[in-house]
Amino acid sequence: MAILFCLLTAMLKGHRGGWYLFFLAAVIPGVHFQSTNGSIQPALESELHSKGQIYRPVLQPSEATPQTGNYVKKDRGKPCIRITMGAEFLVTENKKTWYFDLDPSRVRVSGYCGKEEALLSLTLPDNGASLQFKFKKEKTVFYVIEMNAHLSPMPVCKDCSNKTYKGVLAHEKLFKTANGQSFMCKSENLLLMSSELKIKLVPVQMQAFNLSQGQYGKEVECWADYNKRIIPIIIGAAVVCLILISLMSFLVVRDRRRDGYERI
Repeated sequence: MAILFCLLTAMLKGHRGGWYLFFLAAVIPGVHFQSTNGSIQPALESELHSKGQIYRPVLQPSEATPQTGNYVKKDRGKPCIRITMGAEFLVTENKKTWYFDLDPSRVRVSGYCGKEEALLSLTLPDNGASLQFKFKKEKTVFYVIEMNAHLSPMPVCKDCSNKTYKGVLAHEKLFKTANGQSFMCKSENLLLMSSELKIKLVPVQMQAFNLSQGQYGKEVECWADYNKRIIPIIIGAAVVCLILISLMSFLVVRDRRRDGYERI
């Protein structure tokens, strides 16, 4: 098609009148018009997406459910870290919160795998945003000892300046789980990275170091999910107990009244 484009451009070169250009656009798919110094010139659609353009995340004014992605870091062909999650960046600017969801289709996975430490890094094109999870392994457990995040979005207004939001959680024991098992949480995990940046993970499942055949081990339920599951059971049991106590009290009172009548 490039040859046809060149031939037609050469044939039409020097002609005056816009209808020749519209004919060219009709003949070759993907050709559009752009203005150059006041004149209309044909251009290929791919030229709009040149290498000079930089990807920048766009903040949204409203919250949405983030897409769930499956991220794997391998060591010699074998998975050593696996995370399945939806991730959302929450930016606070001028007392207003803005949102950006991590798009799994744009994420580049990198990192390293060691015997006692491992790192999973998720990065968007042109380093527009990134999330890093640093894992630590002890004798019987593993956990996230450090988490880093950064976001370089488009300005939220015309007069707003470019700004990068960064945050880190260090020397923590996040998502602590027994070796060979996986941490699982369907409830929202909201992590305060800095005064201006928060990270929401929902849902999230992760495991590092010991992954049998690259698959998750036994799921370890987070406290939030456990409470959501057990509290209704406790409340239901309490209600049943109250009903039984009320019923027994009613029967006892009724029997006493009946005995009183017999004495009279």
